[in-house]
Amino acid sequence: MKLSQLTSFLESIAPLAYQEDYDNAGLIVGYPDQEIQQALISLDCTEAVVDEAIATNCQVIISHHPIVFRGLKKFNSKTYVERVVEKAIRNNIALYAIHTNLDNIMTGVNARICETLGLKNCHILAPKHNLLKKLVTYVPIANADAVRAALFEAGTGNIGNYGEVSFNAEGTGTFKGNELTNPFVGEPGKLHRENEIRIETIYPAVLESKIIMALILAHPYEEVAYDLYTLTNQNPQVGSGMIGELELPVEEEAFLYHVKDKMKARVIRHTAFTGRQIKKVAVCGGAGGFLLKQAIAAGADIFITADYKYHEFFDAEGKIIIADIGHFESEQFTQQLLYEIIRKKFINFAVRLTEVNTNPVKYFI
Repeated sequence: MKLSQLTSFLESIAPLAYQEDYDNAGLIVGYPDQEIQQALISLDCTEAVVDEAIATNCQVIISHHPIVFRGLKKFNSKTYVERVVEKAIRNNIALYAIHTNLDNIMTGVNARICETLGLKNCHILAPKHNLLKKLVTYVPIANADAVRAALFEAGTGNIGNYGEVSFNAEGTGTFKGNELTNPFVGEPGKLHRENEIRIETIYPAVLESKIIMALILAHPYEEVAYDLYTLTNQNPQVGSGMIGELELPVEEEAFLYHVKDKMKARVIRHTAFTGRQIKKVAVCGGAGGFLLKQAIAAGADIFITADYKYHEFFDAEGKIIIADIGHFESEQFTQQLLYEIIRKKFINFAVRLTEVNTNPVKYFI
């Protein structure tokens, strides 16, 4: 199949618009029309992973971390980044990254951590703003149900655990077409009044073109009147980190043993125990120090993340336990998550999990 079929599907689940400003998710090497028969999934894209792709005849490597974060100015094989990109190009292997856009969705990396630790009632810790919009349109009463159904099918009307959400109010629409028109109701050159329903519904901004097309196709008028509003509301389905609860409170030391076992962590760096049992747990795969204030404000007893610096541990101030389990360890399940997502959609497409341990950190114990 075409590479674009795979990348378009992945971006329908984790839109590139959801990635952080510093990130470089998406197609890094390759072209959309490239034919692919097999994909290799890895947390990182290293020279060893590219060699594995060559040996196993994989035409695309899907990694969580982008091999290129910033622009490359030279290709002279002096850095591992240059060597990886050069080797991929020479061997016609595409490189695709799905990074913070995967982190920031409800079913992404953090959800898998919560599932692994047995957390319940999970939700996004720091929801993002300015990702939602509102559509308002005006439809003849007899056609309102069909238009609403088309809009809902295209992705509008989802708020938390509720779907097909809309507000509807009846009113009178007026219009007068010129001699070039062929109105659905009324006559050209004459003012027409039509009993209409004003439909309001919310939608993710990334789906706008799809939703407008659905509206135009379902609406009976040849000129469809609609308004688009940018909202500053939080989007509870998109954001950083997650927080959930254990079914029963657990002693601090026992819970760290649980985390160490389930997350396959050789070592856990943590702040002093607070003397309270663990019930509410905040998590963030990768470097999550920027979420500490939100974790404390949400009442978390412990914050599980990675990449904490020495002085940052002081910020716990006895209010919470910070547990640094390691960057690789916190994101290791990304590979299995991507494997399952792709296999479920493309049952006849070959997908492999890398056999290379790309963790650059070793532990001398």
